[in-house]
Amino acid sequence: MAPLSLRLDMLAAFGVLAPLAVAQQAGTQQPEVHPEMWLQVDCTASGCNWQKGSVVLDSNWRWVNKDGQNCYMNDDTWDPTFCSDPLSCAENCAVDGADYSGTYGVKANSHMDGVDLTFVTKGQYSTNYGSRLYVMDSEDSYKMFALLNREFTFNVDVSNLPCGLNGAVYFVEMGRHGDWDGSGNTAGAKYGTGYCDAQCPHDMKFIKGEANILDWNSTHVPPIGHYGACCAEMDIWEANSRAAAYTPHPCDQPGLTKCEGIQCGDNAKGDRYLGICDKDGCDYNSFRLGDDSFYGRGSDFTIDTSKPITVVTQFLTDDGTDTGDLSEVRRFYVQDGKVVPNSEATILGPGAGNSITDDFCSEQKKTFGDVNDFAAKGALSEMGAALGRGMVLVLSLWDDTDVNMLWLDAAYPTTEPPLKPGVLRGPCLGGVTSEPKYLRATDPDAHVAFSQFKVGAIGSPLRCRARRF
Repeated sequence: MAPLSLRLDMLAAFGVLAPLAVAQQAGTQQPEVHPEMWLQVDCTASGCNWQKGSVVLDSNWRWVNKDGQNCYMNDDTWDPTFCSDPLSCAENCAVDGADYSGTYGVKANSHMDGVDLTFVTKGQYSTNYGSRLYVMDSEDSYKMFALLNREFTFNVDVSNLPCGLNGAVYFVEMGRHGDWDGSGNTAGAKYGTGYCDAQCPHDMKFIKGEANILDWNSTHVPPIGHYGACCAEMDIWEANSRAAAYTPHPCDQPGLTKCEGIQCGDNAKGDRYLGICDKDGCDYNSFRLGDDSFYGRGSDFTIDTSKPITVVTQFLTDDGTDTGDLSEVRRFYVQDGKVVPNSEATILGPGAGNSITDDFCSEQKKTFGDVNDFAAKGALSEMGAALGRGMVLVLSLWDDTDVNMLWLDAAYPTTEPPLKPGVLRGPCLGGVTSEPKYLRATDPDAHVAFSQFKVGAIGSPLRCRARRF
């Protein structure tokens, strides 16, 4: 599940565009300088290649202005002076560069191979909550990861993430250039445009070069428009210090789909399982699957979240080739120099295993009484098709204005008895202490660190040199 409500509380947080106009422009008020982040790629038994990359902030966070004048009246409302309609807004307003550290709490680490994300950042003009970043391989293009028959690893420190927060690493099937087309969208990937995920978010201010101003609901939290932005999503890591999950979310359409109506699968309309994407996914959450001592804070847990963790994910195909069908998503960890296998899914009975397969997902859905939308949307085969086409790596830190992250670390849904199989997802109590208002006031310094991203042949990335310097 990807963030629905990450936004900047400032007077010009959102930008729009329109077709057949100057459209989504790049601003000139703040230079755009992407934080550097080196990756290790093409790993084999003989080693990895270093690739210089960077990260870019999602366009939804950015200041949108006309020559330094805000195009947004407040947190929720377009300024009709500049944005009376999509066309005028596109002609008048530009999305601007970002002060990554001072405004958004995003800092490259000292090794230049990762980033630290801070939850609350108070700038000169605004207070920012969370962030969402995309990994780039040039100034104007996202790095596309092809993960079939590959292993992907990274290091993470979640020791400072309490219940209700989510430090996430995931892949989505965005376009390489952020839907830049030179006319309807001239800002492009350099300014973090083109986002989509399997929740088909309606809070995107522009989708495929057009303003999402139709039926704009400024009282919704977050504000939303008529259209959603759907695409396949592979959640590698959604976690805080108390719970963690990894989850494939296939969609039955390739790439970014600008959805409306039933296509979007909106919860409020009762269409969740009628849309083009599997919003539930098939999650592997150790706590939910019966092992409440595997992951948590302190030495009593197999994975101690008070220390850094190396997360390893393998995308195995049925024939062991890069063109085969995805058959298994396997997980293990490394901590204190020791390889730690994933926990067993004991709640599903003997022989359920410790990885995601189609059989595991079917058994999980049956045991928990959940709708098997994963199978309906093509299961691992469809997820693998997206991985084969190429996906963009996303790093984020967010709180949840919808259901307070209960789906990750507490009892959810709240209408079901907590002792029903599958309802408890973690040890958090939920309630007020998981609400964004509480977290923003009491845990502003919460933060997550991601580093040492490596990708290559199965079994190879862990052999590569740890740091550049």
